[in-house]
Amino acid sequence: MKRKLTTAICVAGMMVSIAACGGGEDKSSDTGADTKELTVWLTVDAQNNWPELVKAADTAIEKKHPGIKITHEYYGWPDKNAKLDAVLATDKAPDVVEMGNTEMLAYMVKGAFAPLDQAKFDNSDAWLDGLKASVTYEGKTYGVPYYAGGRVANWRKDVFAAAGVKSPPKTYDELTAALDKVQKKRGDKFSAWYQPTRDWYAAMSFVYDAGGSIAVESGGKWKASLSSPESIKGLNEFKNVVDTYMHGDKTKDESDRYIVYGQGKSGMIFAPAWEGATAAAKENDKTGKLEGNVENFVMPGPSGKNLPVFLGGSDLAVPVKSDAQTVAAEWINAFTGPAGQKGLMEKGNLPNNKTDLATLKDDPATAVPATAAESNWFVPMAPGWGQVEKAQILQKMLQSIGTGKQSVEDAAKEADAAIDKVINNE
Repeated sequence: MKRKLTTAICVAGMMVSIAACGGGEDKSSDTGADTKELTVWLTVDAQNNWPELVKAADTAIEKKHPGIKITHEYYGWPDKNAKLDAVLATDKAPDVVEMGNTEMLAYMVKGAFAPLDQAKFDNSDAWLDGLKASVTYEGKTYGVPYYAGGRVANWRKDVFAAAGVKSPPKTYDELTAALDKVQKKRGDKFSAWYQPTRDWYAAMSFVYDAGGSIAVESGGKWKASLSSPESIKGLNEFKNVVDTYMHGDKTKDESDRYIVYGQGKSGMIFAPAWEGATAAAKENDKTGKLEGNVENFVMPGPSGKNLPVFLGGSDLAVPVKSDAQTVAAEWINAFTGPAGQKGLMEKGNLPNNKTDLATLKDDPATAVPATAAESNWFVPMAPGWGQVEKAQILQKMLQSIGTGKQSVEDAAKEADAAIDKVINNE
């Protein structure tokens, strides 16, 4: 594949300025094995939840490269890529950058990341299939799976017990009956289920549970399908949840869900498996009642089966403009290797590989997320998917539905039209 770095930055620059684009030196032939500085960009998830794993990776690299200076910068998910696109248009690119696995494709297509030797990373022969696909383009590897995040339901046992519900629901009817009891008992200032309206990962679980999809491929071309009868059915189920049980701000996304949950404003969330425990941590539990009182369970779906969950996750990549590609790859391996995976699993994440995943179903502490992950969906691997995410088409559709600005049908048709404009574009 002919490298397309300049084009990449220009396309990515939809979030910055086309004027910022320009030719840059491709550093892929200069691997920087003797580098003295390394810059690592991670999201705040690592900063807040597993800083000790970051430190352990640093220590391993500092031991191997005495005197090296490792700098970390942390970003929130909403603004990370805008900042990345801005620096990729300069010569100050980071050496390691964390990417959501749905974000990788656009950057790989445009040549923004350096190819990596998969064989140099621990457990690479057992990477989870979906995660491996997310870092692979035209047969080459452009990233390393970091961790996976399956979604589960998490409820406050004390809140539901007070409403007469003492065991996790096994069916969707049991779930809604339990939520109805909590909602009636706690009133409309309390969310029996705090479900952020713009949380498209949760909304699309209902779409796929109903047999719908975001887009379908035919003859090598993708076409949006949110307005199909099946997708509309799933979107209506999601709207019912938001209308009935979510009594917070209906313009928000999921970024502070654990904080809201920790404030004691809801009885249940549907979220990545670690969020319930994070909400119950001392620094987030503003009620003093969550510790020992929150519990994960596999989310039942309206179809009668377990609700399919988005098997999302993060990957780590090395920008092609990095001066330190060799050491960057070493840092990634130190961070994502066996010790790192063990630490991430202890924090409620799914590992990046099948070997570790198989052990989780035998452990009562991790059986729920491992089981939930068995029914999953992933985003369309279409060349323009990154543009769909950047434009926040799904979030805007869901906000319109949740706030009542548009009907489900009208919002889905509008979203389909917007998706069709970009989803086949490189």
